[in-house]
Amino acid sequence: MQRRSLLLASMGLLSLPAAQAAATPSPATPAPALWPHGAQVPGGVARLSLGPAAARPEARTEGGIPLLVLGDPIEWTALVGIPLATAPGKARIMVRTGDGAERPIAYTIAPKQYSEQRLKVAPGTVDLSAADQARYERERDHQATVMATFSEPAPHELQMRVPVPGRRSSSFGLRRVFNGQSRNPHSGMDIAAATGTPVLAPLPGRVIDTGDYFFNGGTVWLDHGGGLLTMYCHLSRIDVKTGDALQSGERLAAVGATGRVTGPHLHWGVMLNRTMVDPALFMAA
Repeated sequence: MQRRSLLLASMGLLSLPAAQAAATPSPATPAPALWPHGAQVPGGVARLSLGPAAARPEARTEGGIPLLVLGDPIEWTALVGIPLATAPGKARIMVRTGDGAERPIAYTIAPKQYSEQRLKVAPGTVDLSAADQARYERERDHQATVMATFSEPAPHELQMRVPVPGRRSSSFGLRRVFNGQSRNPHSGMDIAAATGTPVLAPLPGRVIDTGDYFFNGGTVWLDHGGGLLTMYCHLSRIDVKTGDALQSGERLAAVGATGRVTGPHLHWGVMLNRTMVDPALFMAA
């Protein structure tokens, strides 16, 4: 603590008396936000040190998507959601500091093998009619704009509470096979619960979308800041509207069995830099 305070003072961010006072921990000092568990694998979160800087640096993927940057002038850290489809190997992000200089930061993505799940669902939700395909494409384009949300400020909390009690019925990353046909891996966590069970916000956030979608059924999206979003699907009812601000633990909806499902449950998704990542990384161990 003393070293951090003196370094801040040397950067002109604390006066020396303030630095000396800060050297004695105060019980009133708030604890830092608990960051997600690091996992440099497809579907995981990389925690990359950006080093010191007087102001928060800007960080982006190579594709130009802004990244969540947290920390303080002693050390800033970029949190990078890694897409499930990413091949293991070398990757990098780009960082720009206050003087406009840009530099790459490289990291390595390790392989991870996810399990497979075979499900039987209504044939019309696998082989879509022309009308259903057109509806899906409209909804996909709309949700792409929702997923591009990046708001300030960055979140103050990162450790999430589970939005509904229940058994985890399907984990993130499972390769889904519907009626014998392979589809995209599971992009969230399924929690089995009875229809009508309240769904609670895991973090403070703002409602940025609600709707009834072909695959996801009743759906709510929350924006927590800095490109961190959460999604709740298959809802039987929605108790919020776009623009509502919620605190941790506030009710937003109720569990249901709408959309493409085999029974009542909550599909809970966590998105970081427009990438679905494993919600378990944001939960207490």
